[in-house]
Amino acid sequence: MDNELIEKVLEEIRKKVDLKNISKDQLNEIVKSSSENLISRQNKENNNKKEVDLMSAPSPITEFVGTANYGDTVGLVIANVDSLLHEKMGIDAKYRSIGIISDRTGAGPQIMAADEAVKATNTEVISIELPRDTKGGAGHGSLIILASEDVSDSRRAVEVALKDTDRTFGDVYGFDAGHVELHYTARASLALNKAFGAPIGKSFGIIVGAPAGLGVVMADTALKTANVDLVSYSSPSNGTSYSNEVIITVTGDSGAVRQSVIAAREVGLSIARSMGQNPVSTTGKPYI
Repeated sequence: MDNELIEKVLEEIRKKVDLKNISKDQLNEIVKSSSENLISRQNKENNNKKEVDLMSAPSPITEFVGTANYGDTVGLVIANVDSLLHEKMGIDAKYRSIGIISDRTGAGPQIMAADEAVKATNTEVISIELPRDTKGGAGHGSLIILASEDVSDSRRAVEVALKDTDRTFGDVYGFDAGHVELHYTARASLALNKAFGAPIGKSFGIIVGAPAGLGVVMADTALKTANVDLVSYSSPSNGTSYSNEVIITVTGDSGAVRQSVIAAREVGLSIARSMGQNPVSTTGKPYI
C-alpha cells in the first residue's frame, strides 16, 4: 500500500471513530474495510479514465470522420472507392470519393443535416436509404452517401452534417409508445430532393408521427392549418421500410410551411400526453 493510500485510509478512519476508545481488533477490521473501499473506488476511477481516454483518442482508421451526439450516427469517408464497388453503387465516373452518414435512430435529422452539408460543399447526393431500425422502435435509421471529386469535399460535408444534427434533433420527441418528429427548412436542397422529392430552393417541411395513427392526425391538422402543398405521403406499407409511422412532406410559402409544421407538432404532442406518455425533445432545444 503506498503512502498516499495509507493517508487516505487513516483519514477515513478518523472520520468514523475515536481512536482512543477502540480495541486493536476493531481497529484492524476498520482499516481492512476502509482500505478495500478506497482501493475499489480508485480502481473504478482509473477504469473510467481509461474509457474516456479511449473514446477521445484519435482513430487509427483514416476512413473515420467522427460521430454525432444523437442517433448513433457515424460519419465516414472513402478517398478512392474500389472500381467494382464504384460501379455497383452507380456513382458517376467523375467522382472518386464518397462521404457516408449512417445511423441507427432518426432518418429525418440526418437527411436535414446532409441537406445543409451539400449546400456548403461541392458534393452530390448519390443515395439515401431508410433501413427499418430505431433499435427496435417505431421508425427508421438511415444511410446517406455523398460523392465528390476531391476527398476533402466529402470529408467536409460529413463534418458539417454531423455537427448539424445537434440542431436537427431538436424537434424529435421520443416516448415509450412512439415518437413525434418535425423538420423545417426555408430552402430545400439536393438531399431533401433525393429523399422526399422536395422542390429545390423552396420551403419544405417534414411531419412524422408514430404510432402511425398519430401521424395521420398530425398530417390532417397540418394540411388544414395552412395553405401548403402536399409533396409526399408515406405509411407502414407505402413509402417506408414497414415502419409504424405516417410521414408527410409539405412545401409552399415559408410562413405557411412553418405554421403547418408547428400545428402538427402541437397536436402530436397532445395526443402523446393523452396516451399517458411524456414526449421530450431529444436535445432539449426545439428549433422550429
